[in-house]
Amino acid sequence: MIRVALVVGNMSSGGKKNLIMEYYRHIDRQKVQFDFICDTSSQDIPYSEIESSGGKVHLTAPCWNVPRYIRQVYNICAENKYPVIHAYMNTLNPFSLYAAKKAGVPVRISESISMAHKGEFKTVIKKILRPMSRYFATHYMACGEDCGRFQFGDELFDSGKVAVFKTAINSSFNAFKPELREKTRLEFGWQDKIVIGFIARFVPQKNPLFMLEIFAETVKLEPRAVLCIIGFGKMHDQIMRKIDELGIKEHVNYLGKREDIQQFYNAMDCFLLPSLYEGLPVVGLEAESCGLPVFFSTEITREASACELGHFLSLNDPPSVWARDILMSVRENMPYRRSRALDVEAAGYDSRSEALRLQQYYFDALRDEGITP
Repeated sequence: MIRVALVVGNMSSGGKKNLIMEYYRHIDRQKVQFDFICDTSSQDIPYSEIESSGGKVHLTAPCWNVPRYIRQVYNICAENKYPVIHAYMNTLNPFSLYAAKKAGVPVRISESISMAHKGEFKTVIKKILRPMSRYFATHYMACGEDCGRFQFGDELFDSGKVAVFKTAINSSFNAFKPELREKTRLEFGWQDKIVIGFIARFVPQKNPLFMLEIFAETVKLEPRAVLCIIGFGKMHDQIMRKIDELGIKEHVNYLGKREDIQQFYNAMDCFLLPSLYEGLPVVGLEAESCGLPVFFSTEITREASACELGHFLSLNDPPSVWARDILMSVRENMPYRRSRALDVEAAGYDSRSEALRLQQYYFDALRDEGITP
């Protein structure tokens, strides 16, 4: 068995955590074991699940404290003598991979699972660090073509040196279940409602204020519409004020931060994700697996549509256009709602098959470095 160090950074509820844990749940732990390097700002490290499955959690200073962070990652790698380190921090990967190289870790994987948008300040930092993404890595991975090209460049991607591992979800777990839909809609009083869903961190990247404007236009066209919001983050107060300003408070169900979201995919009639940018969003694939029409912005890769339920609209389109198209799609889909889990799995997004690919990738990478696993 080999132990692989996964560099997670801030491990909180969201797509990155779900992606990594889906891999962890489905690898053959007789052959590969994961240890997690997370920073102290993490809010949702699943200690019990990791440790009961044989993994370890190592805490470090946040990455912005560069000297201390590098020193701590170096000490973790040197003490545990990992053969493989797999960094999931996008353009911040060079810091941990530098420490790993100094500690003698032979296989150092830099992965891209996100992109950027010109409207965000941190995009400036990403652009500065992006050329360093190749440094200190022996292997390169991405969750999709767009992410791979963004972080590593067209030349490296076209040379075949960036391995694409699609965003992995448990498609069967997220299959549509009519009885769960009925139970949840009854519990929340949604029996005769059109339920539009939004599950995300409350950060500018997810574009939540524009999402609320879209919903406000939807209510004008369909008074039975309700918005189910699940999430948390620094924009919480702004979002609550916007709801009041738009006069839609009685139509909004804010359910806070939750982990039991499967029932809500089933209860919803549509899913909304007008992000400024994404990698390959986990929530979108989960929603599609459950048979939901999903409305993405055109800033999100077309790879996010695992079946014909993915729709793409420009952020330059007014909210009224989004509202019109959403209601049209919902009314067409509702009578024919069915599970699309098999379609999502066939498109290559299933965690069971991708986990087996990943563990084989680790073994092949070790062989590339002249090491017999």
